[in-house]
Amino acid sequence: MSATDTHHALWVAYGQAGVTGTIRRSENGYLVTMARADESAGVYPTMEIAKNALYSRMTPGSDWPQFRQH
Repeated sequence: MSATDTHHALWVAYGQAGVTGTIRRSENGYLVTMARADESAGVYPTMEIAKNALYSRMTPGSDWPQFRQH
């Protein structure tokens, strides 16, 4: 894997109903995009903050999603 590949990593969040969103690492931080959204939900400084931001946008009462790196 090259430095470029590791710099732009992608994680897909899976919930009970399937894909709930993605987190993409970029030079600015971690970009959160919810499934079926037209725009991103924001850029966050750490992966943990990005995961929490994604989860906070899910339906209330949802289980914590499973994050898989692609």
